[in-house]
Amino acid sequence: MKVIVNQTFDAERAFYGSKDIMVKDCSFDGPADGESAFKECTDVTVEHSFFNLRYPFWHDRRLRINGSEMTQLCRAALWYSEDIAITDSKLHGIKALRECSKVTMCGCDIVSPEFGWSVHNIEMKDCTAESEYFMLRSSCLHFQNVRMKGKYSFQYIEDSVFENCVFDTKDAFWHAKNVVVRNSIVKGEYLAWYCENVTFENCKIIGTQPLCYCKGLKLVNCQMIDTDLAFERSEVEAVVTTPVLSIKNPYAGHIVVPAVGEIIRDDPQAKGEVVIQTKSAESTPACSCVCA
Repeated sequence: MKVIVNQTFDAERAFYGSKDIMVKDCSFDGPADGESAFKECTDVTVEHSFFNLRYPFWHDRRLRINGSEMTQLCRAALWYSEDIAITDSKLHGIKALRECSKVTMCGCDIVSPEFGWSVHNIEMKDCTAESEYFMLRSSCLHFQNVRMKGKYSFQYIEDSVFENCVFDTKDAFWHAKNVVVRNSIVKGEYLAWYCENVTFENCKIIGTQPLCYCKGLKLVNCQMIDTDLAFERSEVEAVVTTPVLSIKNPYAGHIVVPAVGEIIRDDPQAKGEVVIQTKSAESTPACSCVCA
């Protein structure tokens, strides 16, 4: 392996087509303002380096990045690449990850609008993210302990699992398919409209008008806080452990809740059942069904 240490590069395609190299304590910055430093490279390891120029990692294979920083000027940092591991790094440029596959990220700080579009097979753990249209049209995501803030996240994603996460994001999970969210907090407006086969387990859901126009929706022992006009035109099986402000026109299935402020039924096709389930002083369940 060729090792490059403590140097600065600003030329166009500084390492184009390189194989089996390690770059350590280097800077990609300078007046030449060159782009695409590591284009078409294989078996590249980058440690503790600084990136302030555009498009550094395109069409790469077997890429390892550790303890590095990509600034706001480092736009579109990783595109069309596969077998990537990024640890303890900052990704602060727009469109930082796109059309990549087999990606792992751990301990990273992401501030990147339009991050993660059309990515397949990504594992993210112990990361923070701030983004708009986060992970659009991506598939096979597995997130653990990820904190995300932004707008329009996880739209059109498929075949994904999220565990112990905190998401503060409006319009999340629109058109998502085959997704499980476990032990997480999801805060925002208009959660998961038009989704299909999405399950929330032991989650806290916060915000207005969640879970509408859904098919195959499941909620397992979830809290719903400040949620109104929920489940409109959805096919749903839900067990909710907290009162809901209002439920509107569920199309099919059963929603079990301890209390509902208002049940709105002004659509004759809405046949879903709302089951008010409380516990008596002797802890014996008492149920009352409110059907279509």
